[in-house]
Amino acid sequence: MFRSEKKSLYRFLSIYLLSTFILFAIGASIFYTLEKHHLIDKQRQMMTQEAEHLQHQLIALHKSFAKRLPIYIDPAYTLTLLDIDKSPIAGASTLLKQIDFTKEYQTVNSQLVYLKSIEPYYLGTAYIVLHTPINQVGITDLQRTILLFMLAAGLFFLLLGLFLGRLFIAPMREAIETMNRFIQDTTHELNTPVSTILTNLELIQTMRKCNAKEEMRRIEIASKTLSRIYDDLTYLKLNHTYHRDIRPLDLSRLLKERIAYFATAIEAKKLQLDEEIAEDVVLEMDHDDALRLIDNLLSNAIKYNRTGGKLRIELDPARLVVADSGVGMDTQTLQYVHERFRRANSSEGGFGIGLDIVHQVIKAYGFTITFSSEPDEGTEVTVRWEK
Repeated sequence: MFRSEKKSLYRFLSIYLLSTFILFAIGASIFYTLEKHHLIDKQRQMMTQEAEHLQHQLIALHKSFAKRLPIYIDPAYTLTLLDIDKSPIAGASTLLKQIDFTKEYQTVNSQLVYLKSIEPYYLGTAYIVLHTPINQVGITDLQRTILLFMLAAGLFFLLLGLFLGRLFIAPMREAIETMNRFIQDTTHELNTPVSTILTNLELIQTMRKCNAKEEMRRIEIASKTLSRIYDDLTYLKLNHTYHRDIRPLDLSRLLKERIAYFATAIEAKKLQLDEEIAEDVVLEMDHDDALRLIDNLLSNAIKYNRTGGKLRIELDPARLVVADSGVGMDTQTLQYVHERFRRANSSEGGFGIGLDIVHQVIKAYGFTITFSSEPDEGTEVTVRWEK
């Protein structure tokens, strides 16, 4: 993974996990508060029921004129009975001095206190005071459950974040890999003709007395290759703001000129050229667009052809056909053949931009282009401008 990818992934995970943690922390806090109140409310309900039970006992004892208070109470509670002056009648809670007699329920020193006033005063009792420890076991279990849930959710969202992060940086990785391939291809494409030029210049300097016809031919091919690479890269850079000077163009004459331009490369690969070019085929078209269209089709047909193969070029008022007997393409390759930086055959040089340029020209003028190709049998490209 590249450094820029790691940095983007870490930033994404930091923001994603931090925001997720904050949301879960808020949700867990609200849930904990509600559940804690629910546990305490449950204790309060039980204390209320116990106080009602104690009140019924007091009423029964009052009616029987009992002299004692044999009251039965749940051992989970501490009971104190107070008279009208708030003095203990039975029991003596240590919390009496801290109790607020204006509140029915209150919490004092981790004890849940319930104060119930009685009127009339049965057996002199004006207040029933119950208190019990807050259910810390239930609260601890609740805290443990929330913590385990947070850990499990954190692990799940961490894995989900890694998955989403990889999806997030996938376009960046593809762009970086494409750029790296482009740089490697550029280095290779430029190195080959430059090396050819330098090598043959050295040969000419070494053998000054010879006519150096073969060396000059190689230099010519290399120079034209450099020129074509420069023109294609410049077109890709400027195509969004490209100004087209559309006027009647003699496509027949231009095609013959470009075949002559590539004649050296055709001879170097010993291709058998078959031309059928109709005269006076005129199109309303920008000269440079037509140049890009023809040059890239011819360049690919030569480049991907086999040595000693056939090159067929046809032009009539309705179409242009360029066919070769080279490596060909399968059905899957034909689906993305016009995509930029995609090459049908990685063993050959090139950037994978030739057919992208052709596609741009075709799209700009509303032409149609079709490919007919079989692996190891060759490719035929047909450009039509008449419906």
